[in-house]
Amino acid sequence: MFGLDEIASKPPFSLCKNEKNALFERALGELSSLHCDQCADYKNIVLGLGFDPDAPHRVEDFPFLPVRLFKTRDLLSVERSEIVKTMTSSGTTGQAASKIYLDRGTSAAQTKALAKIASDFLGGARLPMLIIDSTEALKDRNMFSARGAGILGFSMLGRDATYALDDGMRLNFSAVSDFLERHAGENIFVFGFTFMIWEHFYKAIERSGRHLPLDNGILIHGGGWKKMQGEAVDAAKFKEGLREACGLRRVYNYYGMVEQTGSIFMECGEGRLHCSVFSDVLVRDHRDFSVRPIGEPGLLQVISLLPRSYPGHSLLTEDIGCLTGEDDCPCGRLGKTFRIDGRAPQAEARGCSDTYERR
Repeated sequence: MFGLDEIASKPPFSLCKNEKNALFERALGELSSLHCDQCADYKNIVLGLGFDPDAPHRVEDFPFLPVRLFKTRDLLSVERSEIVKTMTSSGTTGQAASKIYLDRGTSAAQTKALAKIASDFLGGARLPMLIIDSTEALKDRNMFSARGAGILGFSMLGRDATYALDDGMRLNFSAVSDFLERHAGENIFVFGFTFMIWEHFYKAIERSGRHLPLDNGILIHGGGWKKMQGEAVDAAKFKEGLREACGLRRVYNYYGMVEQTGSIFMECGEGRLHCSVFSDVLVRDHRDFSVRPIGEPGLLQVISLLPRSYPGHSLLTEDIGCLTGEDDCPCGRLGKTFRIDGRAPQAEARGCSDTYERR
């Protein structure tokens, strides 16, 4: 059986196209067979599609599940007694949330993969961490929302974690100032969700007329772009505002979802989202689900080698995007790169920041 130890020791963006295709064809074959054996619903779906889990397949020929299926079905490939954590998606009020069931092995694999990917941007050392959120997001440790899971997962990469917002989502200038004094001259890891950073951090600084010295900060943020677009704030304006308000210059967006926690897609300085050795992406035509080439938009299919306690290794999202290249990014990282263009028509907003804003 494919083991993550095979790639855990490799740099996260080090596999070229041919190496990665060979790895993923084998790993996806073994994962698909595993989930067919252990999850009756998954088996019924893929066999109904005429898929033979024991035959060799190209990466693009493995079946995918619509991500929305996790809102209506409990999909597990282990006994319930083995579940140690349940993750819930950021479904908006009145809509069902996805439930993702993790056993100890899958949870550990997600944590290791996240650390590996993020460390390529943060460096190997654990940095002082400023979280642009409040502790309210971590109320239930056994059933995490995507927001809480993101905070907890990234917190393992930092030290002296300090929350910038109080329970009323107000910027705690005193706590932030004390944190910055303790770590003057050090690189600082800043984490948060896009809309919440803009709404509760950037706007509070702007209203106060103060300047927070975060010139040594490295910000990783994700989610919430739908609401940002409603305020006419794009990536360039977001970065410019933070640079003026607190000196942040190293700002990296990421794309990820609770259904594939851990194998996130990080955006490099060139503005491209990157697949790692743990993940891949395909773009599908919504009319016949054929694979679209580089430069042509469609629905994103995301692939992860991490899920074993549930059949979440190949999912069709409701996000529209476009491949921007493969093994050719000027930043030097290998693998496919892509961009997000928006949500499919009538698809629900489901990012952590979008959900928070509606509540």
